[in-house]
Amino acid sequence: MSKNVAVIGAGPVGLAAAAHLLERGLNPIVLEAGQSASHAVRQWRHVQLFSPWEYNIDKAAERLLSSTGWNSPDPQIYPTGQELLEHYLDPLATRTVLKDFIRTSSRVIAISRVGYDKAKTKGREAAPFEIRYQNGAGPETLRADAVIDTSGTWTTPNPAGGNGLPAVGERDFAGRIAYAMPDVRGVLRSRYAGKTVAVLGAGHSAIGTLMELARLRDDSPGTQIIWLLRGSDPSKAFGGGANDKLAARGELGSAFAAIVTAGKIRVEASFPVTHISAAGERIRVGAGSACCGRNVVADELIVATGFRPDLAFLGELRLGLDPAIDAPVALAPLIDPNEHSCGTVRPHGARELAQPEPGLYLAGMKSYGRAPTFLMITGYEQVRSIAADIAGDKEAAERVELELPETGVCTRGGVESGAGSSECCGEPASVNADACCADDLAAKESGKAGCGCS
Repeated sequence: MSKNVAVIGAGPVGLAAAAHLLERGLNPIVLEAGQSASHAVRQWRHVQLFSPWEYNIDKAAERLLSSTGWNSPDPQIYPTGQELLEHYLDPLATRTVLKDFIRTSSRVIAISRVGYDKAKTKGREAAPFEIRYQNGAGPETLRADAVIDTSGTWTTPNPAGGNGLPAVGERDFAGRIAYAMPDVRGVLRSRYAGKTVAVLGAGHSAIGTLMELARLRDDSPGTQIIWLLRGSDPSKAFGGGANDKLAARGELGSAFAAIVTAGKIRVEASFPVTHISAAGERIRVGAGSACCGRNVVADELIVATGFRPDLAFLGELRLGLDPAIDAPVALAPLIDPNEHSCGTVRPHGARELAQPEPGLYLAGMKSYGRAPTFLMITGYEQVRSIAADIAGDKEAAERVELELPETGVCTRGGVESGAGSSECCGEPASVNADACCADDLAAKESGKAGCGCS
């Protein structure tokens, strides 16, 4: 009898999981909270991806699409979120057999084992999972032999507060605060044009938003931009430049550096936000004590400080997560942004993602917890391995079928401590004392200014 496998989330990795499960003769049941598959991608459809098409299409999904007469996009083109939807995700969810396995408007609210609470052990692994979800008709329940949680982190962005908590007053001024990457030059143009906009964050989402605001400023000169970052050195946000194997990401960092150097953006470094309050019709964003700290006054605040996983609906299941970044314990050392500065994350699969709860796996962005270094193709390899593991093909589950691009990014991802990596970009330089590492030495010997780390 074919196993039923619940897949939480119908984003790129969830759809890939379903495709791999079908190839293994398993029965996927995909539960998507949004009104259509890939609901989260629709929220950032205006954003261009850092990775080209060759890193954004799952192989099992491609095999399903090929049977419909689908034409694969140029592998070297960098799609936007909208193009990802139009040319890949929407056809996959609506024109292939996957359409019969996806339940939209179905938000998972709790998962447990039939007849077992979290504390009961004997016979637990033989009990099916009970998944409760909410749809337009009310609460529903289904049972499954295994669960793959690919629900992502989009709905749970990190707050503005520098200590991981919401800043004092953050919830009171929710109408003036946006998170992640709002479409500042598109559907939300009227909200930001001609306004003073503060952007908090030092990762690629913050940089991309600041770049878009700079373009908006060219069209609407009254627009003023303030960059708030918790660290002390803005240059660490510029990334690896030409050394980044994901060229679009390197180009973004280089272009952003030029805009900052030109003075188009006001920079407020060492600014850990602590409180937000009213300043007439505007808001005052403060760092330090309310009476004596630093403050900036803005019309709008955009918080781009990363995401964290929603673990609430897994509360009755047994989880093994790293205490710092909320990633599976075996995966955490491979992706910990406190330690990893550049190079690659080793491909990984079911072994690293399985939980103490037999049959439960975290995959996709959800599996990375609070770490910001996830690539879509990494998620595809994860679910290929997981599907093999559920099907009992342990050899295929252990096999690595992915070669990741080197990132060349030389800062510490999304942990905005302000501390640089002592390892710079890679191995130490063998000779030149003026080179910070081997990558820097190679760049200088080829006539470049360096690798971008120092």
